[in-house]
Amino acid sequence: MTEPAEPIRVLLADDEAMIRAGVRLILRHADGIEVVAEAPDGRQAVELAAVHRPDVVLLDIRMPVRDGLAAIAPLLALDPAPRVVMLTTFGDDDNVVRALREGAAGFLLKDEGPQELIGAVRAAAAGDAVLSPGVTGAVISRMLTAGGPRGAAGQPEDDRVARLTGREREVLAMLGEGLSNQGIAARLGIGTGTVKTHVGAILEKTGSTSRVQAALLAHRTGLAS
Repeated sequence: MTEPAEPIRVLLADDEAMIRAGVRLILRHADGIEVVAEAPDGRQAVELAAVHRPDVVLLDIRMPVRDGLAAIAPLLALDPAPRVVMLTTFGDDDNVVRALREGAAGFLLKDEGPQELIGAVRAAAAGDAVLSPGVTGAVISRMLTAGGPRGAAGQPEDDRVARLTGREREVLAMLGEGLSNQGIAARLGIGTGTVKTHVGAILEKTGSTSRVQAALLAHRTGLAS
């Protein structure tokens, strides 16, 4: 008999109690998701994450004591590191750009519907990028205009891509299109496990800390448009 999958463990950090209550209520009724802790600020989010080891952290950008942007690095320094999804409001593009550069897995507008929220948690836990459709275009455009991370060793971007195999370049191009692991697997006719392996190799070889950063690299090097 197949053992049931472990639930996705979520930590929710937002200074507004009503927002936390609403998100908690939605996730409580979603199969396979468990809210393990809540925090009203970024400092407590980091402290609680170290104790509860969530798979996904839903992190508000604007919070007292320590805001969400300042909490990203210490969260990603945990072992194992959670996937960090920023909760934001429409028009907060500059902070979203900063969050993605810090390694956040993506962002979600606070007024998205219940299914979008649940889907975002599941996508993040599966290693996919989470990009809210309402502001993705503006954010990606701003990041491309301003430039992005150049890799840990500062290699030119074309050199970083040159390290990839042909198949890895194909996968990178599809990351640039915003495809999920399942979408890439379906297009290439391979398993999702194989896609995850390719994505891991892409992140390592290019010095990207997230799928979002890899997607930007695909755009800047002409692999995606």
